[in-house]
Amino acid sequence: MTWTEAAVVSRSAATPDIAVIDLAPVAGAAFPAYTAGAHIDVLIDSGLVRQYSLCGPPERGTYRVAVLNEPASRGGSRAMHALKVGDRLRISAPRNRFPLVRARRHLLFAGGIGITPLLAMVRRLRHERAEYTLHYCARGRGRAAFVADLADDPRVTFHFDDEDPGQLLDLARDLGGPRPGTAVYICGPDGFMDHLLGGAETLGWPKEALHKERFGDPPVVTGSSAGAFTVRLAATGAEYLIPEGRSVLEVLLENGVDAPFSCQQGICGTCVVRVLAGDPDHRDDVLTDEERADGLFTICSSRAFSPVLELDLT
Repeated sequence: MTWTEAAVVSRSAATPDIAVIDLAPVAGAAFPAYTAGAHIDVLIDSGLVRQYSLCGPPERGTYRVAVLNEPASRGGSRAMHALKVGDRLRISAPRNRFPLVRARRHLLFAGGIGITPLLAMVRRLRHERAEYTLHYCARGRGRAAFVADLADDPRVTFHFDDEDPGQLLDLARDLGGPRPGTAVYICGPDGFMDHLLGGAETLGWPKEALHKERFGDPPVVTGSSAGAFTVRLAATGAEYLIPEGRSVLEVLLENGVDAPFSCQQGICGTCVVRVLAGDPDHRDDVLTDEERADGLFTICSSRAFSPVLELDLT
């Protein structure tokens, strides 16, 4: 991955737990443009790589991210909250696995810090004068970022756990049944995602209408493969045993294979390669059913049902 050095040019608190950080290029060259829903990888000094959605107006020439100080994190959020104006860090070019799609209307559902990519989408949809509705759920108004940016928009509805129960999210009312030409976007922590996706399935929404980005680890897959299997690299014929409890990515990197990776959680899509033979056991939360059927595979989180999995890697 190619890294670009960026400097912190502004830092503020959206809530007591959420820091808003603006980054500018150090070398003077403009940052690459991005589309709503995109994220950047950030390389933390400890070697951790974390993904943060870009939520600021793209015309400002800076990248804006909002970071929740998560006590249970593995160090990424603490490191980001420790940044001060003038500090430098390395970032990737923007990538987008969660774009707006062509649709007649757009329904957006944000849970907590999951507002970050959806805020960029709302800005884009406003600019295009598109039909959309945003439902923003949070534990309380004081813990919700960017409320002021959205409060005057009649197409935005807030749902706060500590306010009148009548305004809480109601999927039958706020999502309803599937409608032709409607795209649904969902982003937030695991519990929120599971509730929305499960509810959408119950209400009859087809998978192709649901677009998601999960802020957290992908759900645990039950009833799937266990034990060791072998990965064969198609270009060289080299074979590597993947024991139970270790990922394909870990073993390949340990053996000097130049494999792509970033989040190591199956949620960013950087490590996707193509399966040429074998039966994959998909455990990611980023690939669509169509992409899986087309042979795509995440080496950081997925495994195999078959004894051997042949990958399009050198």
